[in-house]
Amino acid sequence: MTTKQRYKNIIDWFIKNMPIAETELHYSDPFGLLVAVILSAQCTDKRVNMTTPKLLEDFPSPEVMAASSPEVIFEYIRSISYPNNKAKHLVGMAQKLVSDFNGIVPDNIEELQKLPGVGRKTANVIASVAFNKPAMAVDTHVFRISERLGLTTNSKNPLQTEIELVKHIPADLLPKAHHWLILHGRYTCIARKPKCNECGLTEWCRYFENHKI
Repeated sequence: MTTKQRYKNIIDWFIKNMPIAETELHYSDPFGLLVAVILSAQCTDKRVNMTTPKLLEDFPSPEVMAASSPEVIFEYIRSISYPNNKAKHLVGMAQKLVSDFNGIVPDNIEELQKLPGVGRKTANVIASVAFNKPAMAVDTHVFRISERLGLTTNSKNPLQTEIELVKHIPADLLPKAHHWLILHGRYTCIARKPKCNECGLTEWCRYFENHKI
């Protein structure tokens, strides 16, 4: 099977079996999504969704959050992983949005990465989810699933995986493909023991081919 055939079969399966694939983070605007994604690093979406309503009710805009302090924000997010760092990131991000971007979340990946707490993965998530840009965010799920399925080969880091996926997945499908891979990794092809008996992709999966009895 060629790489092109593998991609086509896997993409076709997702189109048919997961026509709706969206972020599980709750948000109402790009700023709310940016806050949620920063909080979601090494934390579950469920926990983030429990935390953001009150936080964004009291700090609904960059201007309001920028006028606050990390100490105040910390009290809202103390149940989140690494609350001290994330509180600093949120206030710094809001202040940068106000000072450099007129309080508007940019849709450009390079500009997004200028914000405190925003690396390439987070920037790609915002670009693809909030603005439907052809970007591919690579988290631990996407990195693992891409290698297991055979969409990538011996990728050393998320950037290598991103470049390979973007090269082979049609641009208009990239935002949705990001969620296909995340959700598949979160619920089926889990890290410790993939549920191959529940997976519809085994016919084209390199991992299954190498591990089946």
